Amino acid sequence: MTKSRLAAVDVGNDSIKAIFGDLDYELNIPNIIARDTEDRPIIGIEELDTKDPLDGIHIKVHSPALKENNVIYRVGNLAAKSDNTSELDPGSSKSEEDQTLIMLFATLALDAVNQDFPKNKNIIDANYTLGTGLPLREVKEGKDAGYRSKLLGSVHQVEFLVTPKYQGLKVNIKFNEVKVYPEGFAAFINLVMDNNLKIINKDLIDKRILIQDIGGLSTDIAVIKNRNVDDDKAQGFNLGVSESLEAIREEIRKKHGVELDSRRDVVDIITRKNNRNHIMVHGSRTSVHDITDRILMELAKKEYRLLRNVWAKNSQTEICYFVGGGSHVLKDYLKTINNNLDGYNIEFFEDDKESIWMMANAYYKLITDFVRRTEKPKAAEEKAPVKS
Repeated sequence: MTKSRLAAVDVGNDSIKAIFGDLDYELNIPNIIARDTEDRPIIGIEELDTKDPLDGIHIKVHSPALKENNVIYRVGNLAAKSDNTSELDPGSSKSEEDQTLIMLFATLALDAVNQDFPKNKNIIDANYTLGTGLPLREVKEGKDAGYRSKLLGSVHQVEFLVTPKYQGLKVNIKFNEVKVYPEGFAAFINLVMDNNLKIINKDLIDKRILIQDIGGLSTDIAVIKNRNVDDDKAQGFNLGVSESLEAIREEIRKKHGVELDSRRDVVDIITRKNNRNHIMVHGSRTSVHDITDRILMELAKKEYRLLRNVWAKNSQTEICYFVGGGSHVLKDYLKTINNNLDGYNIEFFEDDKESIWMMANAYYKLITDFVRRTEKPKAAEEKAPVKS
């Protein structure tokens, strides 16, 4: 039997964050796809294998889970350079979009080509035990079961076409197990436990907490009490940062004539350490503060209103943690609103990587614990003496 490799994958609206094995490999790929042809034109094909595969992900994906099967895509950085890019739209469900599956399969295939899976000529048979998640709203609607069943029991194939180093390889992906966690619960686990599921934050463990996870397409507010998510009071909302990022992108195009490739470029302008909220126009550094501040402050006000409404219904809450890529973008604006109103006890993660990788880290902790717990009974059975 093929050994199953651990994978924790956060299919975020901005990018995919994935952790593999014994924390031995991680991937971060922009969540952008673009349809393409089989022989994409490239300059200097003889130098293809000297380039970074992550800058040239060009694949055909076959899976019974997809609505549109056997389609060729550019993925990530390569897709961002196309004119027909596709990013997840506001109002869409992560669990029902082909793009979610395409990004998931591509990420696993990029790991599989460097592992010791069985290989016959150019075909690799990969097996994964996957921990991933969905927004709270989708889990409450029962969409996690359908998403899980799409992945289990089928073979999903990724064929690398004109991709550096991996051209011509095919990866057959099977899942030994798939666990789909609600994102709010995952965030709580990450806050209070280390990679060995030992309590690291005793001060938080018995507090009443809100966790506001702001993503690209949705916002989840988990209500934690007695160490569990209160399913009845936890809420999911169709409000995220994607629409605002698109609005910023469009205004920059209209006002300055600068075409940004993707929402990720907008995020980079807003959050980078140097020259924040500036772009280059005809070679001159130009401020876009007026655009970003106005649009993001409006969104921050809406997010703050959600917090206020949920806190009012959970008046004994002690602290709210803001997590997710959207919180990273809106951090300064939310802090300003809260300070001006002498508001709530709120907390952000000042470490950018910790905030952005929080969900992937949480899924890794949860799937590792699941494997540990399921392997112990098996080991005990194998050691038990055979009765005559």
